[in-house]
Amino acid sequence: MLGGMRLIDLSHDVEDGLVTYKGLPAPVICDFLSREASRRHYAEGTEFHIGRIDMVANTGTYLDSPFHRYSDGKDLADLALESVANLEGVMVTAAPGRAIGPSSFRDLDVRGKAVLVRTGWDVHWKTDQYFEGHPFLTADAADCLVEAGAALVGIDSLNIDDTADLSRPVHTILLGSEVLIVEHMCGIGALPPSGFRFYAVPVKVRGFGTFPVRCFAQVG
Repeated sequence: MLGGMRLIDLSHDVEDGLVTYKGLPAPVICDFLSREASRRHYAEGTEFHIGRIDMVANTGTYLDSPFHRYSDGKDLADLALESVANLEGVMVTAAPGRAIGPSSFRDLDVRGKAVLVRTGWDVHWKTDQYFEGHPFLTADAADCLVEAGAALVGIDSLNIDDTADLSRPVHTILLGSEVLIVEHMCGIGALPPSGFRFYAVPVKVRGFGTFPVRCFAQVG
């Protein structure tokens, strides 16, 4: 806590062998230069570690930009910092059930805000249950959020879409309107319904549509 302000971490750890989404390779995290090996290059008593990671972009908690879905959409390097940092946030607790419809959002002021959807599915992270029967938004909910002017939508579930629907309507609708998406979040339940700021800044990679983020909320 900093002077009454709390920072709440909303991201999963990325570690060697982590399976984020079945069918995608897990990250390989290793030494490029170990501390022991580095001693040969520096003065006595001086050592460094240089790590290496091989991973797909969709690893851990990550942000999707329009380029993830559309070849002519904004990639990570095109995103303005204002679209991923210091956003006013709204936390929505989804009703029980898999499909999250527009009724969860209709009475909320979400214009220009990050809308974080709490489903509680993050309790299944790193278990087989996480990959089966996850909660998701409906296409009508995505339309509602676009019409209401949301800037970003995050969820603590495997996917913001029903993975059985290969047309991925929610990705299509949100990213087509430049509404950013954050998936595989955690700890959303620690947030108040409103009155917080949200941050999800990815590395500025040209030609990438997705990348892991250390997303967090500033409360107070």
